[in-house]
Amino acid sequence: MPSMYSRRFKTGYFVLEGLHSAATVYYLYYLYFYMEKVFGFGNKANLCLAALNGGTYALLAWGAGRFAQRFGYFNALKIGFGVMAGALGVGSQLQSASGQIIVVVAVVIGMSFTWPTLGALVSEGESRAGLQQMVGIYNAVWAGTGAVAYFTGGAMLDRLGLQALFYVPMALLITELALTFWLADRVRRTRDRRGDLGSSQSTRDGIGILIVDAPPAEVHPHSPARARSFLRMAWLANPFAYIGMNTLVALMPGIALRLELSTTLAGFSGSIWCFARFGTFVGLWLWPGWHYRFRWLLLGYLALVSGFILILLAPNLSVLIAAQMLFGGAIGLTYYSSLFYSMDMSETKGEHGGIHESVIGLGNFAGPAVGAAALQFLPQYSHSGTLAVTLLLLCGLGGLMSIWWSGRGS
Repeated sequence: MPSMYSRRFKTGYFVLEGLHSAATVYYLYYLYFYMEKVFGFGNKANLCLAALNGGTYALLAWGAGRFAQRFGYFNALKIGFGVMAGALGVGSQLQSASGQIIVVVAVVIGMSFTWPTLGALVSEGESRAGLQQMVGIYNAVWAGTGAVAYFTGGAMLDRLGLQALFYVPMALLITELALTFWLADRVRRTRDRRGDLGSSQSTRDGIGILIVDAPPAEVHPHSPARARSFLRMAWLANPFAYIGMNTLVALMPGIALRLELSTTLAGFSGSIWCFARFGTFVGLWLWPGWHYRFRWLLLGYLALVSGFILILLAPNLSVLIAAQMLFGGAIGLTYYSSLFYSMDMSETKGEHGGIHESVIGLGNFAGPAVGAAALQFLPQYSHSGTLAVTLLLLCGLGGLMSIWWSGRGS
């Protein structure tokens, strides 16, 4: 195993990933509560902000993944963590809504360099069996720490004050940046000690050129056409899952207000889908039988649409919690499918990781944008945003079926 991609260093990458998930979830999920409490943002304004975040990420993630592939994974992480921490530091001192919007865009720009890179770092140098294990751990780590961050974030804001929205994730990002420099130094020292030169494949390591051995070639168990068909379906389903998810996150302050939940209770009850997603990730990691099975993608997508509708129309806390269990399981399956098929079909992990993240950004943009447009042009219908996003999700179901039918002969 090449030094940069040894399991020993990948433990450090998983630590980075866990810290990063907690930081991004805490800031980006509770940003909407902050904007509602400080600047009076309602559902429409929060949806517009969510669409801006998603659109920015969609435009930059693919290019950032290619940057990491070309100029080095550690270099990309240093840029990403540094930009995010700096933006949050500035945001902690600003008192205007426009200033905070600029700050969140800067945070998303920095984030574009991080997630494609982290996914690639844990996937490089792996056989197909190793990839299943690494992607499983990767998903479980970010989902688990993100769920805890969402669960505790409301109570933290209530106890520490609204400025904690900036200081807590900023402290985590500074820790990530220091750990990245430490890991880069350890990789350099290991490379110099082993003299990892003269083998078959060159890859940038964020320090310079590191020459590494490629994993042994394996025969893929499915035809190229079938594998590409599943990759296209997963790349379609995942942004639609994020259409539902980012719309839900932006509307959670409104749901909490309607159900008369405090910020603390909204964090506790509104994070159930995150824990359901975590449990789904663990199950899919341990059981690979879902690979290249269309019925799993189809059932997951149907659960996604059903769960989304039930959450936004929930008349009480019990229905809200039950619907989130369904929604979280669906989100877990679609995300896992997209990441696994992206890495399973790719020789350039950073670039394909960027594509995977870019389509997430498209979903994060489209859902809130459609919801906000419906509230703008159909304000007389209180559920117009929910209906519009639901119709958009059903369009995704049609696209999924179309790709499946066109690839059935593969």
